[in-house]
Parts: sequence; structure tokens; C-alpha cells
Amino acid sequence: MTYIGVPLVIGGMIVKSEDDHFRQLRNDYMPSFRQHYDDYLQYLPAAAMLGMKIGGVEGRSSWGRMLASDAFTVAIMSTVVSQLKVKTKVMRPDGSNNHSFPSGHTATAFMTATMLHKEYGDISPWISIGAYSAATATGLMRMANNKHWLSDIMAGAGIGILSTELGYFITDLIFKDKGLLKSSQSDFCLDKKMPPSFLGLYIGFNIPLSKYDLDEHTTLKTSSGSTSGIEGAYFFNPYLGFGGRFTISNLSFLLNDNEAQNQTFSFTSFYTGGYFSYPLSSRLAVGSKLLAGYTHYNTLQLPYSTIKANGGLCLGSGLSLLIKVKPKLNFRFLFDYNLIPPHSVNTKEYMHTLTLGGMVAVTL
Repeated sequence: MTYIGVPLVIGGMIVKSEDDHFRQLRNDYMPSFRQHYDDYLQYLPAAAMLGMKIGGVEGRSSWGRMLASDAFTVAIMSTVVSQLKVKTKVMRPDGSNNHSFPSGHTATAFMTATMLHKEYGDISPWISIGAYSAATATGLMRMANNKHWLSDIMAGAGIGILSTELGYFITDLIFKDKGLLKSSQSDFCLDKKMPPSFLGLYIGFNIPLSKYDLDEHTTLKTSSGSTSGIEGAYFFNPYLGFGGRFTISNLSFLLNDNEAQNQTFSFTSFYTGGYFSYPLSSRLAVGSKLLAGYTHYNTLQLPYSTIKANGGLCLGSGLSLLIKVKPKLNFRFLFDYNLIPPHSVNTKEYMHTLTLGGMVAVTL
């Protein structure tokens, strides 16, 4: 799990300058979202772990060793999170206080998910998948509730994972084999020829490639934006598959170069088509895709006019690097190219964008 924890923390630092775009994406689609399920969901993996232990399901550790591991983990995570909140003084998106970075809820959720994964993940991969799904949902809800930036969520997730790894490492040094009921889960087999079918959460940054004319008098110059969604594909063999992607996206824009508007336009896209993969090793594979679909733009209100909702055919391609973390869990780095239709019916100019992103996915 360290292969995911470290990139998440580093990624959280990198995306900090783009936080506004992801917040705007939230404001475009769910501006009034207010739910408090995340306050309880963060503890669900821990409750499942204790329930299985009480029920007599044999895990990695005895009661004493498990509680010691968890105590070290909680101490490390809470210390790191509290100190960073005090030192960084990042204002929350809703302006309620300046303790936004990193997300404590998300750190707790990924900490408890990793605890459950380490204790019972060898019984079934779906235990780990369920644990990390609950943790991911916690982080997304913190953003939806306007309590955290994306960078807070990514860093919190990484801190939660790494704290658990360090807590268990310290306990292993102290206890050695005492109370260890099962050997380490690190010795597992990854099949290089296994079809890489997947379903995952897609997050990326949009990079526009040119200007676009909305009409005879208005030139729209796009700047960076954000994309999030779901992508998946079924592979018939290790090389060829069929799947699709659903995303919601936004792009910031300037009008006629000198009218700097603090605005974005948002759109949804659905793609489907062929996926290609080539295994480099048991852990690594490179991939590409060729997709076609439909993009729908929401109504765009400009200072002097309104661009009505519109849509049309879109095309997509891209390259990816697959890193297999576990037999049922992988991470992908993505570099996607998209050709999307004109925003306005008054122009025939298609938009070209690049999306740099990543995906945490379940191997089906």
C-alpha cells in the first residue's frame, strides 16, 4: 500500500494550485449538498475489523498484537494530521476555519481501511475493496460538503495509509513473531497474462490547446480545468478489451483575451470503444484506447449574452501506465487526448484538450 500512499501525499502537494477548479466542479453540480454520513463512514472499516475479530474470524494478529498495531497507528496519524493543520493554516472551502489541510476524516477512513486490509485482506480481496471504497466515499463526501479541497483529501488518504504501514512496522519490530497468526501478505502472485479488466475512479486536470470563437464577436480562451468520473473496461485477453468512461468536467475561460472572467463552463461526457494493453512485467503494463461518444454542455451565462445548452460527438484517445498493487487493486497514470464538440451552435470549431490524471481501480 506504500506504492499508493506516497504518490497520494506528493500528489496532494502538486494539485494544491488546482484546488479551485475541483471546487468549482462541485459547485456546478451539487452546490447545496449537505450530508453528514462521512462523520460515521470513516469508522466503518474499523467497525468491520472489530466485528470480525469478536466473531472469531482469524486475522493476521492476536488481540494484543492487533490493538498494539492500531494504537501506534492512531498515535502517528493523529500527530501528523494535527501538526499539519496547525502549521499550514489552510482555510476551508466554506471559510469556517483555517484547519483544512490535511483532511482528518479522510486520514481516519484510509487508516481504518488499511487496518482492515492488513488484518483480513487475505481472506477475500473484496474485503479490501469494500474498505477502500468506504474510505474513498468519505473523502468525496468531505469535498461534496465543501469542507475540504482535493489536495486535503489526497494528502489525508496518503497519511492514513502510511501511518498504518508505519504502525504495523513498529509493532512487528517489537513483537517479532509473538501473536502473529498468519504470515505476511506480501508474498502473492501476480499473473502477467491475466486480462486487465478494471473499474475505477478517474480524476484529472484539463489542459486546453487553443482558442475558440463562440461567435463573430466573442473569442473564448480556455485555461486549466478539472475532470472526475468513472472508467472501466472488460478485456477478452491480456491485450484487447471494450469499455467506456463517464466524466464531468469544467474549464476556466477568458473572453476576448482582455476580459478576465472568474468563470468556468461545465460539461458531461460519455465515451465507449476499444482498450488496448501490453504487459511489461507482472506489475506493470502500458495501455491505450480509442473512444467515441457524446458531450453535453450546460448553459453558459456570459456578461452580454447567454450560450444555450448544446452537445455533440466527441472522440478520445490516450496512454496509460498500469501499476498492479495487489491482485485486485491497481493504479493508473493517464495522459488522455479529447476532441470535444463546439460549445455554441454559432461556431463549428471543435475543442482540443489534454487530460493528465490518475485512477485507482478494482481489477475485475
